[in-house]
Amino acid sequence: MAWVEASGGGRIPGAPASRTPPVDEPVKPSDPFPPKLDQRGPERRTATGAETLVTPADVAQQGRHLTTSTGARLQDSDHSLKAGERGPTLLQDHHLREKITHFDHERIPERVVHARGAGAHGVFVGYGNAKPVCKAAFLARHVETPVFVRFSTVLGSRGSADTVRDTRGFATKFYTSEGNFDLVGNNIPVFFIQDGIKFPDVIHAGKPHPDREIPQAQSAHDTFWDFVSLHTEAQHHTMWNMSDRGIPRSYRMMEGFGVHTFRTVNAQGETALVKLHWKPRLGVHSLTWEEAQLLGGVDPDFHRRDLADAIESGAFPQWELGMQVFPDTPEQTFEGIDLLDPTKLVPEELAPVQAVGLLTLTANPTNYFAETEQVAFHVGNMVPGIDVTDDPLMQARLFSYVDTQLLRLGGPNHNQIPINRPHVPVNDMFRDGFHQHAVHAGAAPYKPNSLDGGCPFFAGSATRDHAFVDIPAPVAAGVKERGAPPSFDDHFSQARLFWVSMTPVEQEHIVLAYTFELSRCYETAIRERQLQALANVDPELCARVAAGLGLTAPEPTVPLAEPAPSAALSQLGGTWSAEGRTVGIVVAEEADEGLAGLSGVIDAVFAAGAVPLVVAAHCGELSDGTPIQRTFGATRSVEFDAVLMLGSPPPAPDALPVRDTKAAAPAVSLDPRVVLLVQECFRHAKAVGASGDGVSALAEIGLADDEAGVVTGTDPAGVVAELLELLGAHRAWERFTAGGIA
Repeated sequence: MAWVEASGGGRIPGAPASRTPPVDEPVKPSDPFPPKLDQRGPERRTATGAETLVTPADVAQQGRHLTTSTGARLQDSDHSLKAGERGPTLLQDHHLREKITHFDHERIPERVVHARGAGAHGVFVGYGNAKPVCKAAFLARHVETPVFVRFSTVLGSRGSADTVRDTRGFATKFYTSEGNFDLVGNNIPVFFIQDGIKFPDVIHAGKPHPDREIPQAQSAHDTFWDFVSLHTEAQHHTMWNMSDRGIPRSYRMMEGFGVHTFRTVNAQGETALVKLHWKPRLGVHSLTWEEAQLLGGVDPDFHRRDLADAIESGAFPQWELGMQVFPDTPEQTFEGIDLLDPTKLVPEELAPVQAVGLLTLTANPTNYFAETEQVAFHVGNMVPGIDVTDDPLMQARLFSYVDTQLLRLGGPNHNQIPINRPHVPVNDMFRDGFHQHAVHAGAAPYKPNSLDGGCPFFAGSATRDHAFVDIPAPVAAGVKERGAPPSFDDHFSQARLFWVSMTPVEQEHIVLAYTFELSRCYETAIRERQLQALANVDPELCARVAAGLGLTAPEPTVPLAEPAPSAALSQLGGTWSAEGRTVGIVVAEEADEGLAGLSGVIDAVFAAGAVPLVVAAHCGELSDGTPIQRTFGATRSVEFDAVLMLGSPPPAPDALPVRDTKAAAPAVSLDPRVVLLVQECFRHAKAVGASGDGVSALAEIGLADDEAGVVTGTDPAGVVAELLELLGAHRAWERFTAGGIA
């Protein structure tokens, strides 16, 4: 990863502009600044897909002077045109009216779901090994395809926090040589409902109560649990949401799933059924519940900041696209699992995920609204080789996504917005409508025609491999009815599979999540009903949650399944790269010994692809010239994946409870904010290290050097090497298993 610039120094992310501003307001006219190095706008195409030579800078602001939208230069934009300096304001002030009118209309309706999002540009490179099952050109060996990815929460509005317990969206737009392909998935492989007609119900239940418009971005309330306890097909997805998967550490450390089963076809016309997965190169990792709560106040933008900072720093996030492949049988089942049921998954032990390509995110958006907000995904954006199935949730999504964009983006031409434009020629014969960017020529937007020479032509047999063809799959015979097959009736066995596949610490987190969420419900009847659903999943889970609620655990009302645990469902047990992780380095400026090894520690952290953030009592620089990134008063442990104590900082002048409530701690020789930071890191099972005076500081805080995940030593280089190795396991959960699970 390109963490080190040509000069040999590392980069700390977060600079707001491409150039450092002066202290005084600039008054000499100059050209607009170029975008930052980490930013890239959508590829410049015409509304009909033709490539241009226009650079991203050429579609941003132009010229040195402020103008109207039609280019007239302005002398003043601070004062309205008045009849005398005290007014009244004149109606003829065309600039005032234009400025205010544009402001009044600069917001568009937010998405009903997935309103809170973060996006990035990147590239997908195919491995070529998908050829036996899928002829899609972007999957061919070494083919590079530009992409735009949008991550999101589901329930919250645009102003909600990133770290709420919720499902996350993982939507990818591939600008392929055969047209756009959108893989619109989630970080959970199953969904709440089996039929799309129930989608308004589950979202209405999860959204804030209509009378009070609270709670925001939470499922911990009566309407949600009322719905899922009655509509028990939601229990599997709910189990995932109550697990650590519901509060990911980072978008970079989050799996993605296509949820549905797709039908693919190869060049020989042979079909297969597949499920699509995104596997993060950094592994799957989550926040603790306390971290998520702290971040909701300290940094509600934590996930989007983490994504942007990683890209800006050159730690480009990566995922492998994987396929689970199944025979395309008339039953459309595999090992007894109905592949058309979106509430079911296929364990990887039964059908391994085969990697077919690599996604790398390499650039941040230049403008959030133009790209992340206006990007329009659609499950029906398919390319040759990939087709839909009869999954009833997928069938409804094929309608819903286009219908949504018609409202949000002002009409039928939303695919002409730059971020949505395909990178291939477009000749669709669609005309007019709001926001028509293309200037269509010709006289005959219909088929057949002779006035335009017959153009556009259908793809004939000679180009059939490059045309989208609906795969000729058989359609089930029968009468028209509203119903579902009997295989959809099993609502508990896979929720039980997930539970028994968790490690003890993960199970404990699930228990705590259910207990918290149900305790926030007002109606006891809803708690009791959900406990019955949990009893049908696992009696032990039910009993532990019931104990926390002060209720009696009911007996199961259905036979309990006995699934074999799936190790792939657990987040623990692996070892991963430290790339993109943050290490807080606590120093005391007065201690020259601690500062002596600081530069070597910073270099070692950068070399591992991680970010070193120096934490001291004040802003500015240390006595040796090292920049300070964080202060004791303006940071919390949730910013760091590990903390390294290189000093024993005494209480700073601002360590007063009247100024900073975090300073209200027992009197010690250390700054109390540092004590809190280290204690929180330890409590959240993060790696903690110390060298020099930092060793005695840890002892004063009460941490023994033989605790799991705690490293001390006289050589800072050796300590940081061990600390970075510990980061590979994400957390030191074994720290708590001896005396009770955390």
